[in-house]
Amino acid sequence: METISWNDFEKVELRAGTILEVTDFPEARKPAYKLKVDFGPLGIKQSSAQITKHYTKEELPGRQILGVINFPKKQIANFMSEFLVTGLADENGDIVLTAIDKPVPNGSKLI
Repeated sequence: METISWNDFEKVELRAGTILEVTDFPEARKPAYKLKVDFGPLGIKQSSAQITKHYTKEELPGRQILGVINFPKKQIANFMSEFLVTGLADENGDIVLTAIDKPVPNGSKLI
């Protein structure tokens, strides 16, 4: 593992956002959803997330997540992802979302 400096860490814009909308993403190679997330003053951004094993579309709206919002946009199939949804792999490699256990303002930066 490579050691990074505090300055390197500060460059990563890990921000809180609230999921507004979740739709299927049948064009993705691996099962995924399309997410629309409100990052407060930083705007509403979209991304895809391979989280279909642990979450239904119905339970995700209103949930706060952490996203990296300063990566360049990335095309995934016919969809343009604007941020990286963060999560951890379980024992089967399925993604569990990074959790925020109490509400914080959308756009809050991880410190």
